[in-house]
Amino acid sequence: MFAAQRREKILELIREDGHAKVQELSRLFKVTEVTIRQDLEKLEEQGLIKREHGGAILSDAGTNVRNFSLANQTNIDAKRAIAREAVKFISDGDTIILDSGSTTTELARLITGFHNLTVITNALNIAMILGSDASINLNVTGGEFKPPTLSLTGMKAANYFTNIHADKVFLATAGINLKTGLTYPSISDLVVKKAMIEASDTVYLVADSSKIGTSSFASLGALSLVDHIITDSKISTEDEKLFQKFDVRYTVSQL
Repeated sequence: MFAAQRREKILELIREDGHAKVQELSRLFKVTEVTIRQDLEKLEEQGLIKREHGGAILSDAGTNVRNFSLANQTNIDAKRAIAREAVKFISDGDTIILDSGSTTTELARLITGFHNLTVITNALNIAMILGSDASINLNVTGGEFKPPTLSLTGMKAANYFTNIHADKVFLATAGINLKTGLTYPSISDLVVKKAMIEASDTVYLVADSSKIGTSSFASLGALSLVDHIITDSKISTEDEKLFQKFDVRYTVSQL
């Protein structure tokens, strides 16, 4: 991996977790700690991170938490269109899991008027959106807090789903690739997402078309983990043909 590629992956990870340690990054990328420190110095010079003793933090993470806003707000129109399509798959009496993410947050904003609906989430911002609706039985996992995504992660979050049964999970992803499968910037999220999938009868992946064909740092597994992908109308003809070739069920939302 070239230095520029490594720095891009390091930044992606810090944007997901809010922080990273030199020792951990050295192990993950199989380079010396000196090399990692040089990478972090370059990223700090660009104003993207702030170095601290033993690692680095995201430069604007504190602002996001204080404003209770997600760091990633790209392709918001596509995400809202996906949410409008995804809410059609929710029924009265369902128990659903909402993964953390900007698209699932848009979905949460549309969850109103259902009867006897139970929602489980690891996203504190989603909990705040749904918490005022007395008709929703809301459950929130425990876990380690990640400032950029306002979410809870790690084994404590994953263990919450032991002996839990959900009808549906609406899952987020950073990348969708037929070769690498579903990928994410943070390793700590993998155990949580696996637990969500194992607890659910049906897995819906909500992902805008910019995620298709891309790969992030850590792989969750093959696309076969997902029952249905909901994406937007900017999906390319080539990607649609690939989904059809490999029998991937998908729905295209209209912007």
